[in-house]
Amino acid sequence: LNNSLQVKSSQPKGLLSLYPILCVTLQVFGGLVWILVASTKVQDQNPLGWVMFVSVFCFVMTTLWFFIFLCGGNQSSIWPSLDAGYHFVAVVFFLSASVVLAYITIWLGEAYKNLPDPQVLKVYQLYISAVVMSYVATLLYFLHAIFSALRWKRS
Repeated sequence: LNNSLQVKSSQPKGLLSLYPILCVTLQVFGGLVWILVASTKVQDQNPLGWVMFVSVFCFVMTTLWFFIFLCGGNQSSIWPSLDAGYHFVAVVFFLSASVVLAYITIWLGEAYKNLPDPQVLKVYQLYISAVVMSYVATLLYFLHAIFSALRWKRS
């Protein structure tokens, strides 16, 4: 009788599941956005502050989330909905930051055409790399949100 009353958790457990692999790749690509944008001089009143906020916020929250899951603190019934909710918010944040970063990069590319300066070219190339990493991170957060929503639906 007790065996029929036990509820099987749909939350990932252990290092061999897909969850830690996704978390680590999110950390790598999200951290690269943060590093690439931070390696340039950010001007005052520049919308790259939003990009930095999103990158740092998602990096810290994903690290915290990863350690909570790694330690097994995610076994209550609320965690599937929190997981899906967090990753949906992260997708929206990262997509908005990616669009802002792409816009700034296009603007900087136009500025380089008018004033071919090696320093501007270096910053432009860093921003191009950051845009690519940002969209990859957005895609990974989106995939993670889908998997989290599926786990939430199963729970």
